[in-house]
Amino acid sequence: MPQTSAADRTHRLVPSPAGRVHLVEQGEGPLVLLLHGFPESWYAWRHQLPALAGAGYRAVAVDVRGYGRSSRPAAVADYRMLALVEDAVAVVEALGEDPAVVVGHDWGASIAATCALVRPDVFRAVGMLSVPYTPPGGPRPSDVFAAMGGEEEFYVSRFQEPGRAEAEMEPDVRGWLAGFYAALSAPVGRPGQPGPYFVARGGRMRDRFPEGRLPQWLSEADLDVFAGEFERTGMTGALNRYRNMDRDWEDLAGFAGAPVTQPSLFLAGRLDASLAWLADAVEAFPVTLPGLTARHLLDGCGHFVQQERPAETSRLLVEWLAGLPA
Repeated sequence: MPQTSAADRTHRLVPSPAGRVHLVEQGEGPLVLLLHGFPESWYAWRHQLPALAGAGYRAVAVDVRGYGRSSRPAAVADYRMLALVEDAVAVVEALGEDPAVVVGHDWGASIAATCALVRPDVFRAVGMLSVPYTPPGGPRPSDVFAAMGGEEEFYVSRFQEPGRAEAEMEPDVRGWLAGFYAALSAPVGRPGQPGPYFVARGGRMRDRFPEGRLPQWLSEADLDVFAGEFERTGMTGALNRYRNMDRDWEDLAGFAGAPVTQPSLFLAGRLDASLAWLADAVEAFPVTLPGLTARHLLDGCGHFVQQERPAETSRLLVEWLAGLPA
């Protein structure tokens, strides 16, 4: 397999409905579009870019709308799921690589799945990391999240009011990110203590973050990259994705219960809390993902799977891609 390095990466800006998408590409061959989650950037795929390029693919990692050097529109509604799908389509068209494979992590997994669902003409296969596909439909999301906390508040509900979560995060972006990354990575959370997903009334998410340690996968220099972008842009663009879940529910009503039929992959860490919350979604894969050709759960791994287990994630992605129809 040819060796590639960070020096082989190319940064570009391409037009999108919101203005521009910043992307980083490496390699030549079939296009693999990589979509990050919260609270990250294209840099979350730094390990996979050279691995995919070395395996003969054109790997392209983007800053999702609201992040990094991509456009950050002011209106909350501009971060609805269908707008993010339009951005992904715009990238594929700008690169002249239709159709493409799309792979996402966390929110990126949900965006990737929706890309495959609503634009099967553009996306021939889909990989989902950490967050399983859940078809549109069911109860209104805000009602579900409001009922989850009991005496405490579920973090997704906490993110809904503009400015509220920002007030916790932005005075110390670097410290908040470090704690959040550590809380969701193996070993998950603080031993014997509640996780940060539920917040005591009047408390903060960071009250339940581990203290004084970075996760093993994250160096101080890596943290500088992530934090530097959010210190420049603020957190609102990233948080606005959470503020559109009811809009998405309405926008995608016509796809209620619909499966994603293209070849698909699911990869997650066994210690990821998302697997517990969305266990029913995983069990439903034979119906909701009839094209599922690879499913992997990594022992001793938390939420940030492609960064916690970069070599294994890259190997599994390359194996899955190699098995796709030409």
